This record gives sequence, structure tokens and C-alpha cells, in this order.
Amino acid sequence: DLVYSGGGSVQAGGSLRLSCVASGHTFSGYSMAWFRRAPGKQLEVVAAISWNGTGRAYYLDSVKDRVTISRDNAKNSMYLQMKSLKPEDTAVYYCNADTGPPRPTMVGRFYWGQGTQVTVSS
Repeated sequence: DLVYSGGGSVQAGGSLRLSCVASGHTFSGYSMAWFRRAPGKQLEVVAAISWNGTGRAYYLDSVKDRVTISRDNAKNSMYLQMKSLKPEDTAVYYCNADTGPPRPTMVGRFYWGQGTQVTVSS
């Protein structure tokens, strides 16, 4: 299972830190990503990180310079620090893992869980 925390409702310009913890399995050896699904839109990769956290991470253009992805393999966890949030960041955020390098075309190889809602009001 994937356990999410850190979502919520904030005003534009606010910050949130999302967390995702995997239990029952490990993401060790996989690149990991934060995905989001906004109302009426397709699932998209927001940010992705390599299996050991080194090398270049991937960030969606619209969130670059506002979010930072990180992971802690010892804790089987991944994080997304978000700042300067905008109403267009409103979505359900999910984490998952995939083989290969961090990239915008990643797919989720594991059960998604319920995700965590982020709502940004103007």
C-alpha cells in the first residue's frame, strides 16, 4: 500500500509538503514520480527522481522552480516540497514507480492508492 500525507487546502502562494510511504513492497531500484490528476484533465507526471536520488530529476515545466522532489529509500518514502502554489496546481496527487530514468512518460507500476488532494484557492 501507499500511504499519503501532506495534502490540503491553501491560499495561492502557500506551501505544502507531500509524503508518500510504501508498505508491503519496496521502490528500491525504481525511478519514482509524483503524478497529478486535475479535474477534467489527464494524469501527468509532475516530478520524477532516479532510483538513488542522483542525477537530473524531471520537473513539469509549469512547476519548475516551485517544487522539489526527494526520496529516502531507507524509509521507503518520497516527498514533494511545493511552494508558491497556484490554483492550477489543484489536483489529486499520487506517487508511483517505474523502470527507466526520470521522464515525463513514466507510468505507475504499482497500486496507486487514493492519492492526496491539493486545493489552491485564489
